Amino acid sequence: MRNFAAFPLLALPVLVYNLVALTLDGGFSAVDAHARMTEGLFTIRMASNVDWPVTLGDLFLAAALVVLFIELLKSTTSRGVAIVNHALSMILFIICLIQFLLAPAFATSTFFLITLMVLLDVLAGFIVTIVAARRDIDFGGNDG
Repeated sequence: MRNFAAFPLLALPVLVYNLVALTLDGGFSAVDAHARMTEGLFTIRMASNVDWPVTLGDLFLAAALVVLFIELLKSTTSRGVAIVNHALSMILFIICLIQFLLAPAFATSTFFLITLMVLLDVLAGFIVTIVAARRDIDFGGNDG
């Protein structure tokens, strides 16, 4: 269970996006990724009597936001495994950034926002760890 705590959960939406991108004709170099992400999957009739078209990109972003929330909760723990999680999250961000910049199938708004969520996870993890360490030092310094 301890090893699972170090795993950055935002890798899951990134992995699923990669699987979708690789199933396109042309793989990483596919230019029709934007069309697949913005293609309507189903519609929901709203109370205002308007149809809301839900796309694959919308579902990716909703799932990634839920995962980001869980990651932010995980970052509040000040265990030693948190350092490994921060390092793996940083590696994940670098991979996402490289894919976004260099592979046409990843040059979509959906993947950019997922990459931004990974960056926010990295920043929040480091900030929470620093604040927790500062608090531990402040409490430890008052023992004298």
